[in-house]
Amino acid sequence: MDNRESFGSRLGFILVSAGCAVGLGNVWKFPYICGQNGGAAFILIYLIFLVILGYPILISEFSIGRGSRKGASRAYEELEPKGTVWHHFKWISIFGNYLLMMFYTMVGGWMLYYAYRCATGKLAGLNANEIAGAFQEMLGSAGTMSGWMIAAVLLSFGVCALGLQNGVEKITKVMMSLLIVLIIVLALHSLFLPNAMEGVKFYLVPNLDTIRSRGIGPVVFDAMTHAFFTLSIGIGAMEIFGSYLKRERTIGGEAASVVILDTFVALMAGFIIIPACFAYGVQPDSGPSLLFITLPNIFNHMSAGRVWGTGFFIFMSFAALSTIIAVFENIVSFYMDMGGWERKKAVVFNIILVILLSLPAVLGFNVLSAFQPLGAGSSIMDLEDFLVSYNLLPLGSMVFVLFCVMKNGWGWENFIEEANTGKGWKISNKLRIYMTYGLPAIIVIVYLKGYYDTFSKMGRTAFIGWMLFAILLLGFIFGVAFYDKRKKKC
Repeated sequence: MDNRESFGSRLGFILVSAGCAVGLGNVWKFPYICGQNGGAAFILIYLIFLVILGYPILISEFSIGRGSRKGASRAYEELEPKGTVWHHFKWISIFGNYLLMMFYTMVGGWMLYYAYRCATGKLAGLNANEIAGAFQEMLGSAGTMSGWMIAAVLLSFGVCALGLQNGVEKITKVMMSLLIVLIIVLALHSLFLPNAMEGVKFYLVPNLDTIRSRGIGPVVFDAMTHAFFTLSIGIGAMEIFGSYLKRERTIGGEAASVVILDTFVALMAGFIIIPACFAYGVQPDSGPSLLFITLPNIFNHMSAGRVWGTGFFIFMSFAALSTIIAVFENIVSFYMDMGGWERKKAVVFNIILVILLSLPAVLGFNVLSAFQPLGAGSSIMDLEDFLVSYNLLPLGSMVFVLFCVMKNGWGWENFIEEANTGKGWKISNKLRIYMTYGLPAIIVIVYLKGYYDTFSKMGRTAFIGWMLFAILLLGFIFGVAFYDKRKKKC
């Protein structure tokens, strides 16, 4: 008898999965790189890669989850043929989820802190230099950052402690519904600011001159990498929700709903940020400076800016916490599936563990700021982000896809049967060749490009060394994946 928990509704599954996919990168990166790469032309290229890259990997994760009825820690063991070694790849998911939370909980705490700062008027009336100083003051205070990081951890694990339906599903549904309402209200407000249409033009009107000046290669690569990273695929954070999914509808249709909602949030974020920047003559930056320096400065110039600033950081807090809750649910499932732990025991243990693991990223901006692992100006958070984003996400995605298509893995027939079970859009067998050869090739390109972007400016020797390391790591993944097949040939 299958005692696996399941979602109470289809909407719950879609909103919780989209909540995991909707991350901070949707807001602080997508609008900027869109304008930087030619506006609507870039969006079109991005959507193409979302369909041919992110979407099939998401289908693979959801299918493995539903087929196994286990989280990523036990899914391979449940589905792999006897004598194969796919189950060793579970450590990519386990390490990936912990590594992601080692810095994402801290950033979630930043959002909560800035929502509090805006609501209490602590940023009101400050000039641009004072706002920048306020952000640096926060980074320099280990106590402040630790306190708000702990608040994010306790809030998110508190939701997981209530269970799947009563906690994760019910509360995430409310948060995501409020997030969608907030993002629409904030976007409409930005569109009515003075000179807002210039921002819309920068954001949406195709600019072929920009594409020519950058070169079509960098534009395509930016679209490809963002389409890959936007869905939180590769470390089993989405696979867990497939394990809670009923078999009433096909995986392809459900995955499409998640992709559409994630894309909607990313596009709407641009309508909030870009017109506001143009309205006040501010360059739309990317990264933390956009959220914590540029935008608070803009809110201070707006009528009722304190209200709009508070609304924006509440929206950002929901975006961060929905991801944290989703990943925490995956972490809790590791202990429930592998060790047979009760949910609340797993929650209490991991509250302590995650807080301790999150402290290095917090201290990396103050007490341990002299430690710059990826070169001058880098931090412990940058190292953790690099390990997750440019290693575990692409390599984990590769494993999910190979497992679904290879004969010594789950196999195409089993995968396609699971994915197409239920009502809704079904995957064609014609995609088999693409998912077996084309999709892994694109993932390899994304993976190697991540290393190139990170280390190409560090000198020839360091660059060659790191690229060789990346190729060896990739070879190891393929070696383990093909291990059983080679063994049979001997």
